[in-house]
Amino acid sequence: MKKNLILASASPRRRELLAQAGFSFQILATNADENITESVPEQVVKELSQRKAAASMELWEQQGNSSDEIIVLGADTIVVQDHAILGKPADRESAKAMLRKLQGNTHEVYTGVTLLWLDQKKQLEQVTFAEKTTVVFYPMTEEEILEYTESGECDDKAGAYAIQGLGMKYIRKIDGDYHNVVGLPVAAIYQAMRERCLEF
Repeated sequence: MKKNLILASASPRRRELLAQAGFSFQILATNADENITESVPEQVVKELSQRKAAASMELWEQQGNSSDEIIVLGADTIVVQDHAILGKPADRESAKAMLRKLQGNTHEVYTGVTLLWLDQKKQLEQVTFAEKTTVVFYPMTEEEILEYTESGECDDKAGAYAIQGLGMKYIRKIDGDYHNVVGLPVAAIYQAMRERCLEF
């Protein structure tokens, strides 16, 4: 039976990536708890993606819908520099501090993905994985950092930059999935669904 794909995220980047790849989906984002209990980056994003997916499935059921009709996709992305997790900057000053750490250096981007669905016996099934991409920044001057933060692009981005936007000027190279840095490893998600014969 074909199922409806539910994206448990309000991120416009994730929405755009899924649409570009030809996915049909609905958005059902929640305010899932994002306080982390893990310290290993890969485990952090897995945990957060699980919470987001579970919260969306619960909300779907609370709205009176049947969960056997859906596949819920939860995702979370973090930037890691020298073992320190860089989330979304609280303000422009914290964005500048993050960019000073990233410029001229190598960092990692992790995205955790969770898929939740009910099988034919109405048993809850789950697959969770994390994708890692290594990113190398060119050096940035203080003037460039100021100009970039003042653009506002860094405000809602993990690590305070967008590889698909103005920030692309400062990316020297990447090793891994580019779309993972944007916020969603679409190909890995498609393959995970394909392996489990999930139709949507």
